[in-house]
Amino acid sequence: MFKKAPVPFETLTFSDPSLANLLFGPQNAHLNQLAARTGAELASCGATLSVASNDSALRELLLNLFTQFYGIIRSGQSVSLSDMEEGLAILSGDASADLRQVFRQASSLALPRKTLTARNAAQRLYLDKLRSMELVFATGPAGTGKTYLAVGAALSMLLSHRVRRIILTRPAVEAGERLGFLPGDLAEKVNPYLRPLYDALQDMLGPQKLAMLQESGSIEIAPLAFMRGRTLNDAFIILDEAQNTTREQMKMFLTRLGFGSRAVVTGDVTQIDLPASHEASGPERSGLLHALSVLSDVKGIGFHAFTAADVVRHPLVGRIVQAYDKHDAGSRHTQEN
Repeated sequence: MFKKAPVPFETLTFSDPSLANLLFGPQNAHLNQLAARTGAELASCGATLSVASNDSALRELLLNLFTQFYGIIRSGQSVSLSDMEEGLAILSGDASADLRQVFRQASSLALPRKTLTARNAAQRLYLDKLRSMELVFATGPAGTGKTYLAVGAALSMLLSHRVRRIILTRPAVEAGERLGFLPGDLAEKVNPYLRPLYDALQDMLGPQKLAMLQESGSIEIAPLAFMRGRTLNDAFIILDEAQNTTREQMKMFLTRLGFGSRAVVTGDVTQIDLPASHEASGPERSGLLHALSVLSDVKGIGFHAFTAADVVRHPLVGRIVQAYDKHDAGSRHTQEN
């Protein structure tokens, strides 16, 4: 009976136990997640980290990761689990990378109820475009933060008096027959379509501050149809769910821009709910897809495409999605055989 050889391990002791606890995460959450992701065994005892793995390169990588993030925490910057995972990906590609420099460039927005910080490189690049470009098109799946960060950028500019008002709008896809059966006046009918924008604003401002800014006209939330015939000066305008605009609606929206204004157009081109028409069918009927093609070479317009890899979600959701993807891939392989 042969004894199993012990797994090689290395330890690293940090000088400040309280900072080490922040590094390891609540109840060692950071250690547990990185262990699950890499296959290494990670454990803590007080301010000491233990890394066990038969792969010496992996041990060195993880020690480098925790050493650099400890320095980041000592500088006064908070570190999240998503930061740790992004740092792991960066060091896996370039072991000499300076994570402090990378995360020092992280964009953040200070708002009344919270500070929004870009949670990955794609979000940092997106925030940079929101700050520097007068018109930005952002596409990608739900959960990437394309609308939430745009709302945060708009609030930051409103509160710093760079714009005088914020206008948030979405197309009401069912603005035909079925909308008419909903109870209430027009505002009450379209409110369900605008609810995600209200939720984002309340999260950042609180209901009382939001109500005050709406009452003063500094924030307006309205269906896209209300934009027709208006010229919007000194405003930050966000068109959400733009994949459900028609070509005519998109052109109408884009020509509302006035002096001192900027706009953000967000949407998921894989989730088009527009009914087919005689003029166009399939994806071609979407005003967002049409605009991305027509305006691709126009100077002064920013384009940012998020991917599924940029989705910011609970680690358990990520594992659930991976399990479904694995199951679907197995099903397709079985059918092909």
